[in-house]
Amino acid sequence: MRSVRWKIIAAGLVLGVAGVGAWQLLPEDGGERGAIRVGTSDVVSSLDPAGAYDAGSWALFSNVYQSLLTVRPGSDAPVPDAASSCGFVGQKLTTYQCELRPDVKFAGGRAITAEDVKHSFDRIKAINSDQGPAPLFNTLESVRAEGRKVTFTLSAGDATFPFKIATGAASIVDKDKYPAKSLREDAKVDGSGPYTLGAYKAGASAELRPNTSYKGQGRPARASVTVKYFKDSEQLDQAWNGRQVEVAHREMPPAVLAGLNPGMKDTRYQASGGSETRSIVFNVRPGSAAAPLAVRQAVAAVLDRTKVAADVYRGTVTPLYSLVPAGIAGHSTPFFDAYPTPNGATAKKLFKDAGINGPVHLRLGVNVRGANMPEAEEIKRQLEATGLFQVTLKPVEEWKDFQKGYAAGEFDAYTIGWIADFPDADNFLAPLVGADSSMNNGFSDKHVDELITRTQSHSERADASADFRDLQKVVAQQAPMVPIWQKKDYVMSREAVTGAQNLSDGTGVWRLWELNWL
Repeated sequence: MRSVRWKIIAAGLVLGVAGVGAWQLLPEDGGERGAIRVGTSDVVSSLDPAGAYDAGSWALFSNVYQSLLTVRPGSDAPVPDAASSCGFVGQKLTTYQCELRPDVKFAGGRAITAEDVKHSFDRIKAINSDQGPAPLFNTLESVRAEGRKVTFTLSAGDATFPFKIATGAASIVDKDKYPAKSLREDAKVDGSGPYTLGAYKAGASAELRPNTSYKGQGRPARASVTVKYFKDSEQLDQAWNGRQVEVAHREMPPAVLAGLNPGMKDTRYQASGGSETRSIVFNVRPGSAAAPLAVRQAVAAVLDRTKVAADVYRGTVTPLYSLVPAGIAGHSTPFFDAYPTPNGATAKKLFKDAGINGPVHLRLGVNVRGANMPEAEEIKRQLEATGLFQVTLKPVEEWKDFQKGYAAGEFDAYTIGWIADFPDADNFLAPLVGADSSMNNGFSDKHVDELITRTQSHSERADASADFRDLQKVVAQQAPMVPIWQKKDYVMSREAVTGAQNLSDGTGVWRLWELNWL
């Protein structure tokens, strides 16, 4: 999921919490205190699940839509949500079947049918939006609806499919209100999640009210919530300090996160997970300055991740040497193995052997949010210090414009974050470097696709470890992307709010229904 959703570490949550005991008090209703205000600098690119594959959109989807399956806090296995049961049929992992709950309804009152589920998946494939989640369902061949039963036929064995239908991509929509071949463009939602969407102002706010007819895995929402969207981290920090929000999540400035401590007044915090990643993505289309392999390998050879982590992020991120972060089964360090220390001499040799006379002019796209610009400036400084590159930064204010820009090939490279959709190494590889990837960078490699298919065929995920290692070695050699860092997921809240420890665990599920007034 790009963060862009770009969004899991199911075990080993690291808590940095002041006053945990008070967080365990969960009153049954929010009283008359009004809506809890939650601040974020994430962006909602679309209210239509067929048109969004990013953290901000999916966070909202978690609350207003349902999927057949979901993931509980701290869990590593999907469980039924809108479905009463799901499972593979046979041993080939090519047929997956779900039975709908008998009491699940859209907020408007109409019962959800198997036809609604089929419609929800079919339109994702039919619309195939550049910013949509179609790449996540690359193995989905067809969907059949019979009574309350939904049957998915897959083109190849895919043990990760249950995880995929537990994400925001699989949000169930009303077939009568969402067009089959185009995105819904109004500012309304017809779903069956714990909340209904009231007033919505793109880029500003979303008013959420408890859905009294909700039936599913999550607890019924008790307090109304107002999500307030801020343009950048500094504005979110100002809103927190000005007490305009009671909860802050994604993304406070690095200096604020680095300074968190248990003794802070009226401030509780959690640092959990650690699987949010960030990478440089290269446009490998013909004509791009990053199309030659040696150019991409040279960037990998000189990138000083440790300096980025220390100087830009104040130690709140950890250098990453693989697309699969540490803590996820299948992680290895192929970029460290190939380039153990930043080395300009290695980069110069790569250019010489490839017959490239520098400097190479790179257009580096940057979405202006959080610490993205300081990060890009540091990367530019490092590359230009070698004398091999001249980097022109291409800052883009709006997230939608940035998405369209990299999809259209306007940059030679761009920086982007990723948040796991589900707790499996596959989710850090297949949607990013597989066929028709969500990165829209023109990369395609037959061997990579073969290895991805092999990893998905193992029902026992530990058996895929060797294939994951081989796959990551190929990615490091081809370098369509170069990883920069991984980080924990921080949530801050006031003492008057309870349940914030369950808001996020790095999975991309935003459990606003856990929040309540103390």
